[in-house]
Formats: sequence, C-alpha cells, structure tokens
Amino acid sequence: MKTFKLISIQLLRGGNATAIPILDGLIINKEDDHHNWLIELYMAHSDYSFFENALNNGQKLLVHAVISKKENDPAPFEVIVHSVSKFTNTISVLLQGSLMRNRKDYAEMLLDHLLESGYEGSVLSQRFKELMHNKQQLFLEKKTD
Repeated sequence: MKTFKLISIQLLRGGNATAIPILDGLIINKEDDHHNWLIELYMAHSDYSFFENALNNGQKLLVHAVISKKENDPAPFEVIVHSVSKFTNTISVLLQGSLMRNRKDYAEMLLDHLLESGYEGSVLSQRFKELMHNKQQLFLEKKTD
C-alpha cells in the first residue's frame, strides 16, 4: 500500500463540480488486484448529512482528487462512502473506490473543452493557462474514458 497527502477534492454531480472543504485528508492506493483506493476526508460537520445519506443509499460518487501537490492534475475516482464517523467538532469520511483511467490527460481534456466552448486565439491561450494553474475540474465529469 502507498499513502499520499490529499490536497483537495471535488464532488461532481449534474455537470457541476463542488469543492469539498476538508481540514485534512489522505489517500491510499491499496495496490490490490481490484485497484482499490481509500480516501479519508477530515472535515467540519457541514457535510455530515450528505455523506450519511450517500452511505445509507450505497450511492456511487464521482470525485476528483488532487494528490501530493496542488500543481498535480486532478485524478478521477468513482467511490462509495464506506463510513462516516462523527466527532465533537469534526467528521471523518472514508471513501472507497477505483481510479478511473483516462485516455487523455488533463491538459488535453481542458483544451478540447475550451475549443468546444468557442475560445480562440489569445483568449484561448489565456484561459488555458489560467485553468491549468487553478486545476479547475468542472468540465471533467463525463469526459473520462
């Protein structure tokens, strides 16, 4: 198993990406035959009911995680909520799932998205650089192959 620092994570639903505000987190590649990963989120109580409902319903979630350094490309995962633990001021959410392999990397998908959105010339270049720096993930929900 390999453990990494979780820098940020976004939840993708209905074409929208929502940053999940975490206080801390880690991600573990279990390196098993099923390519399972564990993601632990340590956060405030504000999202407790969402994760508790997802746990009770066995709901699959699509998340994009930035691992180790904020400059890294976001990695897409399909996960289920494995457990939710409530503490005095915080909660711990354990997600379990698989890394969704992409045929294209982040930069290629971003460029495709910007071109499809009608960007051209210097405006395309400027927007591309801005989004590459910020690693926004809004366009990635259904672009994974």
